[in-house]
Amino acid sequence: MIYDLVLKGATVIDGAQGLNGEYDVAVHGEKIAAVEKEIAEPAKETVDLGGSILTPGWIDIHTHIYAGATTWGIQGDALCLATGVTTVVDAGSPGWANFMGFHDYVAAPARTQVLTFVHISGIGLTCGPVGEMLDLRYADPERTAYIIGRWPDLCVGVKVREGRHQVGDNGVAPLKLAVKAAELSNSKVMVHAGAGVPLPDVLGEVRPGDIVTHCYHGGGDTILDPGGRVIPEVWAARERGVLFDLGHGGGSFMFEVAKKALSQGFPSDVISTDLHVLCLNDPVCSLPETASKMLNLGMELPEVVYQTTAAPAAAIGRDNELGTLKVGTVADLAAFEVRYGAFEFRDVRDNLEVGSRMIQPVLTVRKGNLYRPEDLKEEVAETFHRAREMHALVRGRFDRLMPDSNA
Repeated sequence: MIYDLVLKGATVIDGAQGLNGEYDVAVHGEKIAAVEKEIAEPAKETVDLGGSILTPGWIDIHTHIYAGATTWGIQGDALCLATGVTTVVDAGSPGWANFMGFHDYVAAPARTQVLTFVHISGIGLTCGPVGEMLDLRYADPERTAYIIGRWPDLCVGVKVREGRHQVGDNGVAPLKLAVKAAELSNSKVMVHAGAGVPLPDVLGEVRPGDIVTHCYHGGGDTILDPGGRVIPEVWAARERGVLFDLGHGGGSFMFEVAKKALSQGFPSDVISTDLHVLCLNDPVCSLPETASKMLNLGMELPEVVYQTTAAPAAAIGRDNELGTLKVGTVADLAAFEVRYGAFEFRDVRDNLEVGSRMIQPVLTVRKGNLYRPEDLKEEVAETFHRAREMHALVRGRFDRLMPDSNA
């Protein structure tokens, strides 16, 4: 056989298969064709990745990419491909009422694998300044479940945000409706845990396999008690199979909370960005940068890779097809270098940590097609420009919306 692509000489890390060593990987068509210590067969293209880390394509299970239809959405396709992310999951930007726009104009044309949680609010995350569950009439379990059942290849579950800004005085009523929709559609719930709704109340409603996102936020009603200890309800939830997602975002990751949790043996289950227009570039640029923060807080590199590949694949029920380099699965791969030096990282409160390691993307393979960061620079620049424009509009910075402004 003549392979289409052979990647040689990298240290392969694939937690799903227990691989951590030097291997060659061959691609034929859109599939992984071989993973061997040495591949001698000819290939149309061979890439030497000596000194690099080669992993399954990364999976970001918390983003907002419904650009143009919501105040949160970025154009995520090029940014993902430039940073090793081959599967991107929108965390509830579409609800049942605006889902088809997401299907037609975001998922269908994307080069990345696009998946989504469907918001229990029919309007999704259309207008960030106004909470989407202040009025429970927006919640519709039956219609939400229908959408998930109708498009199972695209939809992975139900999203709900539980914070004072989002739900007002409704407490966990939106979460209960989200759980109902998930039960009707045999899917999972991802719940945003935020200030203003007691975390024990939230944890009392979620089921094994459901995902609590923003596990290291510091805005009140966190995983820590006033003394800095992880609360018993969090330990109990993990024990019964509830998953905890990092979900960095613009307000949901604090070094202090992460350090205290990690020191007590409470790591995240999944690393994700919560990328949206209000946090892109500051304090979040990409999934590798977010993962680098955890690497510098003491998480071992194989675990970092696991939490960006096999773990998110399992969390969304796609581990039979994603998050692994198993022969016959889709040829989604990511190559990185671990750079050493002094690198500045900031959390959502602008607290500074100087780390010694940075995960730097080298190339991405999506369905057998090879992408390099330098080839996507113009598209990525446009992503940042569009995000800055919406950011200014949301914040009311009209001086930054002049046609000739690059701010």
